[in-house]
Amino acid sequence: FCQANRNLRIERDASGKVIIMPPVGLETSGRNASLTAQLYNWAKKDGTGKAFDATGGFELPNGATRNPDGAWISPAQWNRVPAQKRRRFANICPEFVLELRSEMDRLPALIGKMDEYLANGAKLGLLIDPFDAKAYVFRPQGAPEILDRPASLSAEPEMPGLIVDLGDVW
Repeated sequence: FCQANRNLRIERDASGKVIIMPPVGLETSGRNASLTAQLYNWAKKDGTGKAFDATGGFELPNGATRNPDGAWISPAQWNRVPAQKRRRFANICPEFVLELRSEMDRLPALIGKMDEYLANGAKLGLLIDPFDAKAYVFRPQGAPEILDRPASLSAEPEMPGLIVDLGDVW
């Protein structure tokens, strides 16, 4: 199904419902490229894990298949993924996830996805909403921190040294 629909991002929730996400507009694509590049550059420089873009799929422990806009996993997580599964969806939850709200996304659904990531093992999630000019920082304990139009977001202490510049988002 995914191979026949390569121009769509396709996810599946924990109940097996297929969620089809059409391509995003150019503004959102540019914003996401900036965010993903920052994550990749940090991971490359830091050397303590692997960064992934929105085309990578993760099979979460609850049975959902998700592809966050950006993700990071530690070497310990990466080494648990068998070589043959590295070419397909991995049976792990990223330790860090980043979601950027697009013109098609509904905020409550994205907040639900962030909660799902945390419930499945993520240690940190950043949700950036350029339409309401808000950023949400999700951690396993407590409610998300909501920031109004921050210039940047720190991913510390979970991701030492990762500061996400949001200048291209606003």
